[in-house]
Amino acid sequence: MADGDIKSIEELVEHYGEPQGYIGEKEKPALSEHCKHFIALSPFCVLSTSAAGDGLADCSPRGDAPGFVHVIDDTTIAIPDRPGNRRTDTFHNILENPEVAIMFTVPGLNEVLRLNGRARLTTKPALLEKMVANGKTPLAALVIDIRYVYFHCGKAIVRADLWNADKQVDRKDFPTLGRINADWYGADADEIDARLKDEYANKLY
Repeated sequence: MADGDIKSIEELVEHYGEPQGYIGEKEKPALSEHCKHFIALSPFCVLSTSAAGDGLADCSPRGDAPGFVHVIDDTTIAIPDRPGNRRTDTFHNILENPEVAIMFTVPGLNEVLRLNGRARLTTKPALLEKMVANGKTPLAALVIDIRYVYFHCGKAIVRADLWNADKQVDRKDFPTLGRINADWYGADADEIDARLKDEYANKLY
């Protein structure tokens, strides 16, 4: 670590030390009742994947009404796929490499729930029918067989003051997605913003 970069596990442990007590073994192979309760309260999670070939990583937001993630049993959950941009980057990755990581958040709570497992994409009607929203059945669902799950303390959320409504950025202080895409791709900003306004109001499901 002479140049300031940590380049090995040994250097990492030397720099940070070892986790103390139960923290070093906090991962559990199944959902507890607290985990299930947290997932039932959660309207938002971030799903992380990576491709098998080039190993490029990706993370994707998933959100809906609290409880949108379906708990099948103590070691299995399912996430419905609602309409998006049709890039299906996440699904491309999972078909190559099924290992995924998910972080659940609940507005107002500082703790987060972290979950890792192996995912598969399904269109089985019996499962999709359990995740109907606004009268619409999802096109598919991501089923995750849990490897381990644990709660992460709230230090990051506390430092960010994430749930403080007084800290929210005013919409006028950041450009719209239409304007961003116009600057990046030469697209029509007004057309994109009008389309998104309609999709947000009428085509979320």
